[in-house]
Amino acid sequence: MISRKTKYAINALVYLARQNKDREPIQISKISECENIPRKFLEAILLDLRNAGILQSRKGKFGGYYLQKPPSEINMATIMRLFDGPIAMLPCLATNNYEKCDECTDEETCGIRDVFSEVRMETLRILSNATLADIVKRSKTLARKRK
Repeated sequence: MISRKTKYAINALVYLARQNKDREPIQISKISECENIPRKFLEAILLDLRNAGILQSRKGKFGGYYLQKPPSEINMATIMRLFDGPIAMLPCLATNNYEKCDECTDEETCGIRDVFSEVRMETLRILSNATLADIVKRSKTLARKRK
């Protein structure tokens, strides 16, 4: 399960992708209100996204946040890793934060590791290919089907 922080980050990014075709800054209060995200929590999330190079910000009366890159270049794997850490469900499968499992005697013959390696690879493939642009497009398609 993804964390609430990750879910809020994705919601805020999707909102910015939908609203911000001209890369005009959108105020935190507007994002918070429209996406029902607590403002203080959102401030910390947007700051993390800015520090990661995903968002830019402008100060002042007409300031706010906007996407630094096009929505088609921001994928879910990047966002998930930023807020929730490794995609791998086992420490022995993590690329950047590898740790040997305490109970494991031989990673090469571990059936559990083999199964979860497949899960990791498929999850990573899906999340890496799912961009903000894709999510916006899917939402529109689903809304049309609902009518």
